[in-house]
Amino acid sequence: MTNLEEAAALARSEQGLAVVSTLRADASIQSSLVNAGVLDHPLTGNPVLAFVTYGKVKLANRRERPQVTTAFRSGWNWATVEGRAQLIGPADPHPDVDSERLRRLLREVFTAAGGTHDDWDEYDRVMAEQGRTAVFVEPTRVYGN
Repeated sequence: MTNLEEAAALARSEQGLAVVSTLRADASIQSSLVNAGVLDHPLTGNPVLAFVTYGKVKLANRRERPQVTTAFRSGWNWATVEGRAQLIGPADPHPDVDSERLRRLLREVFTAAGGTHDDWDEYDRVMAEQGRTAVFVEPTRVYGN
């Protein structure tokens, strides 16, 4: 396992599920389960790992310590993607991403992770209500078996 697309293939075989780990302020590890996928970064065009998240503590950890490790598995096959997180969301605005672009971006990340929805207006409403943020990880290291 040596590249991002091979890691993403494992994710697709498990509904995009991945374990994302970051470092807390006390140097302990914080992990959570997300749906992740690969798409081109909306600003650079480079292939990145992406997922949508929310939560005051998770986002604070990623802002202060953006190094992220994401692990995928399918059966006994596994892959890990390491890199730095870039956040784009309501509390992490980017000058080139207005609210309409963010709405579409959250959908793009969700669908890249294998997500579908029967009511996109409801999806948009919930994402906005919860302050969901898109996380983009440009890989610095990808490895697995």
